[in-house]
Amino acid sequence: MIEQKTKTLTEHELDMLLSKAAEQGALNALDTIGLDNENSAEDIKELRSFLRAFNLAKKTAFQTTIRLLTASILAALIAGTALKFKLFGE
Repeated sequence: MIEQKTKTLTEHELDMLLSKAAEQGALNALDTIGLDNENSAEDIKELRSFLRAFNLAKKTAFQTTIRLLTASILAALIAGTALKFKLFGE
């Protein structure tokens, strides 16, 4: 039978151990996705800027689609009204 030894940690030691493990985990995650160098902050800023531009483009495309749809409906209504009242021709 193998004898197991138990070590008791103080709250401060446990906090330090968890903090170090969390920091190492974060560094490993950043390394995994390629954000582990001095250019990382600039890369993240560029990504955020790209996302803002993409979201603005989506919003603008949606607004343009709605405006085009609204203008088409209004043009059809005007054309229908003009035909009904025979404003063109006969």
